[in-house]
Amino acid sequence: MPRSKGGTDRVSNLALACAPCNRRRGNQPVEVFLKSQPEVLERILKRAKAPLKDATAVNAARRELFRRLQATGLPVECGSGGHTKFNRTTRELPKAHRLDAACVGASTPEGLDVKDVRPLLVEACGHGKRNRCWTDAHGFPIRHAPRKRFEKGFRTGDVVRAVIPDGKFEGVHVGRIAIRFGRNFQLGKASVHPRHLRAVHRADGYAYSLGETLNVEVTYLADLLPPAPEGGDIRKSEVSV
Repeated sequence: MPRSKGGTDRVSNLALACAPCNRRRGNQPVEVFLKSQPEVLERILKRAKAPLKDATAVNAARRELFRRLQATGLPVECGSGGHTKFNRTTRELPKAHRLDAACVGASTPEGLDVKDVRPLLVEACGHGKRNRCWTDAHGFPIRHAPRKRFEKGFRTGDVVRAVIPDGKFEGVHVGRIAIRFGRNFQLGKASVHPRHLRAVHRADGYAYSLGETLNVEVTYLADLLPPAPEGGDIRKSEVSV
């Protein structure tokens, strides 16, 4: 279905086409454009209505992961997406993956204080490449890859603490370094001599960073409910799920 007639960019509404055919088609529905080619039309429509294999794989892996976590004997709790959203919205928390994780299940506390909390972001980056030369954007070799991984006791990916005594970047810096086979290493925008560095965490194939803070005041669920009538407190029973 063309976009001008209410179509969307979802995968099941897209098909590969060369530029000339795409221009000749214009905004015609695919059934009209390929009326004289029923075999091609049938093949395209069959692929457009194919089942969501990726979603099936994710759901199967999710259930198996839950079973294996339960087998460890550790306390494991899960909940539906609707229950998680209920816990998050009743506590007036913004939408964020880390807050959704904190709101899973019935054990979610009445108040979640997330103000000024910076999450730890972990990204898999591997241990480098096996290429024997580095290339430009077009794939042409520009220089040889270094043979050594370590230089002066450090390697690219190490998290270090640098105390720079003077210069433009004077002060204390903590972050991931990129080694250079020369005098200085690269720490963010700063060029630092190895004698000013102290290793905090050795490279392990992951990149670590801190996310942004959420300036949200803590809200307790009991404060959002109407006052209890005389003779008892029924506020908790009003929101039981």
